[in-house]
Parts: sequence; C-alpha cells; structure tokens
Amino acid sequence: MAPMLAGPTVDPRAFDAPQPELDTGDGLRLRPWTGDDAPALRTVYDDPAVQRWHVRSLATDDEARDVALGWAAHWGQAAGASWAVVDHDGALRGRVALRDVSLHDGSAEVAYWTVPEARGQGVAPRALRAATRWAFETGFHRLWLEHAVDNAPSCRAAASAGFDAEGVRRSAVLHADGWHDMHTHARIAPTPPLG
Repeated sequence: MAPMLAGPTVDPRAFDAPQPELDTGDGLRLRPWTGDDAPALRTVYDDPAVQRWHVRSLATDDEARDVALGWAAHWGQAAGASWAVVDHDGALRGRVALRDVSLHDGSAEVAYWTVPEARGQGVAPRALRAATRWAFETGFHRLWLEHAVDNAPSCRAAASAGFDAEGVRRSAVLHADGWHDMHTHARIAPTPPLG
C-alpha cells in the first residue's frame, strides 16, 4: 500500500506571493485582473457566443468590476488563479483560470474563453498551455476542464493544449437554452515535472 501524503500536494505558500504574470512565449501575456478591466469584460459578456456557453451576464461596468476583482481575490485565498490574456499592446484577448482548487489533491478545474475578435488565432490553447505549465511547476497533479458537447471550438482548444478527452457528463450544466451534456478533458502532471 502506498504511504499517505502528510500534507497538501500544492504548498499554499505558493499563493502568498503576488500572482505571477505568465508569458506564452509567442506574443501573449497572462496577467491578474484589475478593476480597470471592467469595460472590456462587460463587452465580452455581451457577445452572443459567450452568452450561449456561460450562465453569467454582466449588466453594468460596476458588476463587471466586481467580477474582475472577485477573480483577483481568489488568488489571496488560495482558491483560484484567474488571468486576463492580453496581447503585446495590452488589449484583452481572453481569460484562463484555475478554479475549484484543491491544494490537498493538487487538482483544479480550468476555465477559458476568447474575445470575439481573437477567435481562431490560437489564443485559448496558448493561454491554457501557459497556465498549465505554471500549475504543474507549482505542484498541481491534475487539471481538468469541461465544455458543452456542442462547443466544438472549445473542444479543439482543449485538445490542442494537450487535454485528453475523458468522457461526457450527461445533462450536467444548465445554460440559457437548457441542459447541456458536458465533455470532460484532463491533463496529468508529467514525470519529471515540466522544465
């Protein structure tokens, strides 16, 4: 029988330092969210494609600011990490996040989206790879994500970032148009860890 681990897989002190900025190495940067992102964030959530796959809507800039600051606050609570994905000019191109973080198990759910004008440019998989690299270097063991089965672009992004398909959770998430089956993907930390 394997010995029981004495403590969490991910050291909670990793979240004591300021949230790091990450670089994809090919023109995108992942940075923490700020209240100044509110207008751009609200615009994204006005997009019909984002509304189709998300249950959240943002009616005002104040509401969008609260969401952005809430995402930023998850870091200090060791409850998650959410990054604004920006280009070399600082323009918002997407979001990638770790949520439902379990430091003990070294697991987290990954979430992502891309702004309409950046779709089809590989933004999501590039951001996913950068966030995944950081997570595995920090000690996470398993990252997983899910998307509506009908959301083919999200499926392609997950596969492109190395997230293997694991199965389908039937009628698992309620969107505006009804219940959706969800396709689950995951990545396991490599041995040895990414360098």
